Amino acid sequence: MNVIRLAQGERLAQEQLLRQGVLPAQIMDAAQGIVDEVRLRKDAALRDFCLKFDGIDPETFAVDPALMDEALERVDPAFLDALRKAARQIEDFHARELTQSWFTTRADGTMLGVKVTPVASAGIYVPGGRAQYPSTVLMNAIPAKVAGVKRVVMVTPPQKGGSISPYTLAAAKVAGVDEIYAVGGAQAIAALAYGTESIPRVAKITGPGNAYVAAAKRIVSGDVGIDMVAGPSEVCVLVDASADATVVAADLMAQAEHDPLAACYLVTCDETFANRVLERMEVLLSASPREQITRESLDNQGVVVVASDMEAAIAAVNTIAPEHLELHCADAFSLLGSIENAGAIFVGPWSSEPLGDYVAGPNHTLPTGGTAVFSNPLSVDDFVKRSSVVCYTSAGLAADGPAAQTLAQAEGLWAHALSVGLRRTLIESGGDSLEGVDLGDIGRIAWPETLAAPLEKEA
Repeated sequence: MNVIRLAQGERLAQEQLLRQGVLPAQIMDAAQGIVDEVRLRKDAALRDFCLKFDGIDPETFAVDPALMDEALERVDPAFLDALRKAARQIEDFHARELTQSWFTTRADGTMLGVKVTPVASAGIYVPGGRAQYPSTVLMNAIPAKVAGVKRVVMVTPPQKGGSISPYTLAAAKVAGVDEIYAVGGAQAIAALAYGTESIPRVAKITGPGNAYVAAAKRIVSGDVGIDMVAGPSEVCVLVDASADATVVAADLMAQAEHDPLAACYLVTCDETFANRVLERMEVLLSASPREQITRESLDNQGVVVVASDMEAAIAAVNTIAPEHLELHCADAFSLLGSIENAGAIFVGPWSSEPLGDYVAGPNHTLPTGGTAVFSNPLSVDDFVKRSSVVCYTSAGLAADGPAAQTLAQAEGLWAHALSVGLRRTLIESGGDSLEGVDLGDIGRIAWPETLAAPLEKEA
């Protein structure tokens, strides 16, 4: 791991972090080509890409729903019990995020509020192929269902022979997924965004994937909603002398084993302790069945920050803005108020980050690459829309109309002011219609007052 030593008063700079930046141009170009093909040729393009990338030529992309029920019988009972426990706790957590529509009424009878409506459909991307990620199914489908989404569609790459892992199918059943399509990669994102003969389009796409999936999500964003453009996994562990070096080493490895590009950050004020962590890591690495991936991540993407004091250490954490942050410190909860940027915060020595990955309840789909500075974990909010509601009474219009007309005049928007002015005239006439009412100088109805600073006339 690369070591950065911060002198007294020095602060960590973004350029010192070994982060992968913007998606490479060649990946964006390749994803754009795939998206364009699927948008143009639909199912025919999907079949071509399935043959090219997965080695199969499917008769249909749709997965028989009965296979979800069969999967419940095929998986290990202990796995199914763990899956259901996780699902209950994820649902309980996300149910607390639900926001209801609300309305308020002013003294003049004007009613204002927000109407909350779930999106009609959501597509969740679940990585597959050589691996299975049932936890990703739960984390994406359950908040959608809690939000009230009626159609939750799962896409996932087929395994060899075109099948889907029974673990993934069982998770889909437990989470309430409505439709499954055995297709992956950028082509699956394009199908969800624009629709094909077999796969109707959705309103929102969520879920992690490889760089091509991330690129495709960026490309279709705006034509369809997306959660985020996720990068490689990250963890930052902030430690003091109270931490256990072996546990800290294992926690860093837990992220590193995801991907050679996964980023791991150890922040401490004690370089001796950091060296002890690295020594323990060597022992653990020799026992890991994923040693090569883990070591490549730690060697190339790992960073140790040795700060001069805890204030500088916390400032470094906020600069890193990690996906996952662990606080292995005495009285760790007292540090929580100082943390400004982190996707998920694990407080104290017992809060193992993998608990958050699987069963704790908060979502494990989190902002990466420093985007925790402005972004949020996946939540129920990602699956709802908010509509502002405005309902004026005549008294309310009379009270607010003059100010609205003055602002419209300042912006030079004549018809804006007229829209309000005609209603004021209608109130003053005491009738139900302007038919037969002498409007006189229509210009004075629109702009009844002359502003102190005259507007410049349009050329």
